Amino acid sequence: MDEYEQIERLIAEGREDYQKALGGNKAAGTRVRKQMQAVKNQAQVIRQKMLEVRDEDGN
Repeated sequence: MDEYEQIERLIAEGREDYQKALGGNKAAGTRVRKQMQAVKNQAQVIRQKMLEVRDEDGN
């Protein structure tokens, strides 16, 4: 699974908890925040990879 598919999977996994959190479930809100941190970290991995690809093309 590539990095982009991983970020899609992370978002999909958090969808149910997101709906529960909107309904007032505090534990689900905590899980959503944790999941969003994982999304942020994965986005940083993708961003770094794109910078590496850009720099490789420039050499």
